[in-house]
Amino acid sequence: MKFLTNEKLTIVGAAGMIGSNMVQTALMMGLTSEICLYDVFLPEGVAEEMRQCGFGDVKITATTDVKEAFTNAKYIISSGGAPRKEGMTREDLLAGNCKIAEELGKNIKAYCPDVKHVVIIFNPADLTGLVTLLYSGLKPGQVTTLAALDTTRLQSALAKKFGVMQTEITGCATYGGHGEQMAVFGSHVKVAGRNLTDIIGTDEFTTEEWEQMKKDVTQGGAAIIKLRGRSSFQSPSYLSVEMIRSAMGGETFRFPAGTYVNTDKYKNIMMAMDTTIDADGCHYNVPQGTAEENAKLDASYEHLCKMRDELVTLNIVPAVSEWNKINPNL
Repeated sequence: MKFLTNEKLTIVGAAGMIGSNMVQTALMMGLTSEICLYDVFLPEGVAEEMRQCGFGDVKITATTDVKEAFTNAKYIISSGGAPRKEGMTREDLLAGNCKIAEELGKNIKAYCPDVKHVVIIFNPADLTGLVTLLYSGLKPGQVTTLAALDTTRLQSALAKKFGVMQTEITGCATYGGHGEQMAVFGSHVKVAGRNLTDIIGTDEFTTEEWEQMKKDVTQGGAAIIKLRGRSSFQSPSYLSVEMIRSAMGGETFRFPAGTYVNTDKYKNIMMAMDTTIDADGCHYNVPQGTAEENAKLDASYEHLCKMRDELVTLNIVPAVSEWNKINPNL
């Protein structure tokens, strides 16, 4: 079996549904010949099933020891936080999961400071990613968060509405926070070559339908919980592995990622931007849409800042002015 790299990939939270799906996806994609499964609950059962799949020349290890898991790791994907339950928002997980993110960041600094890329997907991902980055000491482009799921939800909703393949829905993007305050951009979308903006407001797709679709997209995670009785696991697993594949120098990641942003307008925050991920890390441009879309992005940023500042009051992170003392790269 040919692999993209022989460097170590560590999956954090590998005993769970998201983590175990990430392991299988990474192996099916042929990402690496060395993969380590880490969880506080022994993930040996997952490892044994993966071995029994017969993937071939792959070293699969499972451990509950953080030092063993992280030592020599060059890539990490972490789903190692508490999942959402019905009736919860991503923000309800803020304090507990950000403490987990703090520990994760410190473990990275202690055991694998030369890691190349880290993908964070446990909610609220913008904040857990930010905390991980702060305490890891890594450069901003080395830590990204799962934001693509919001974009794929918009893309799939439009594809269903118009009866086309998802590949025929182009220019889809959601930016800002991975939550109900995200900014849904429709101004660059084309439906089978037609501008979405030319269709909205017609009998084919009324303004009311578009507004409801945007609301449904922002609540897509809650809809999955109602449909399946548990939070999403297959879609975040697949997309996060696609992200790490791009960081390994593989196929280009197709959707926005959450990344550390520090511009004149958006300061010291992690949020979805117009991004590319490659072997040198994550690179971003600030997206530009209509005046309404830009205002939505501004509002999403403000919401994220409030949550970031709540972490300061909870003593999970120091004041932003002190961050450079913990991570000189920020």
